[in-house]
Amino acid sequence: MVVKKIVISLFALCLFALSLQAQEPAPPAAAQTDQNAPAQPGKRLFGVIPNYRTVDASVPFSRLSAKQKLNIARHDSFDWPNYVFAGVLTFATPSSKDQSASYGGGLEGFANRYVRSTADQITGNMLTEGFMPIVLHQDPRYFRPGTGTFKSRLGSALSQIVVARRDSGRRTLNASEWLGNAMAVGISNTYSPNLNSWSARTQKWMLMISTDTFSNVMKEFGPDVKERLLPHRHKSQPRN
Repeated sequence: MVVKKIVISLFALCLFALSLQAQEPAPPAAAQTDQNAPAQPGKRLFGVIPNYRTVDASVPFSRLSAKQKLNIARHDSFDWPNYVFAGVLTFATPSSKDQSASYGGGLEGFANRYVRSTADQITGNMLTEGFMPIVLHQDPRYFRPGTGTFKSRLGSALSQIVVARRDSGRRTLNASEWLGNAMAVGISNTYSPNLNSWSARTQKWMLMISTDTFSNVMKEFGPDVKERLLPHRHKSQPRN
């Protein structure tokens, strides 16, 4: 019954996405640039963490179409590392007494919590990176400065949770992030019996936003860490 609810919820989101995409006018040719390509093969931090929505902040801004926004959300939602991350998160998060009573113990309880955790991730990503940016005409990408002081770059990573760009390029409140995750919690409430109070729902909402904030920090500094830990091999390879 719970799995059925999850499938129906995700199917309804997909239908909504298709209706929005059908109504979206074709973007001008100038917008079809490499900067806007949301799904480049192998675009992951350390070869694992999905990094499809990161772009260079120094590149001139160009709007995304509805299809491109949905592609970003789709890749961030259904890329295989997300299922591994959901399993790790489920395993690392201790089960409360209420959860044990609702979901069961042992392997059954783990499977029940894993299904819900995976569904929460997919729903949250699709809403904050796809559907809400389309409806609100906002850009879901992370604009990475890549240069400057540590403080300025950290400030940029944190501020982009609160401030987003509109399709026009102007900055505005990142309603897609906050409303999208709030809607995801509401959907999760239909199949998660542990979200039986406003306190539990608020805690879930803040956890989802905190996870996205940490993701921004990883997107900003991850390439630098990789560069230091894994220098280019061709520099050390001897010539023939």
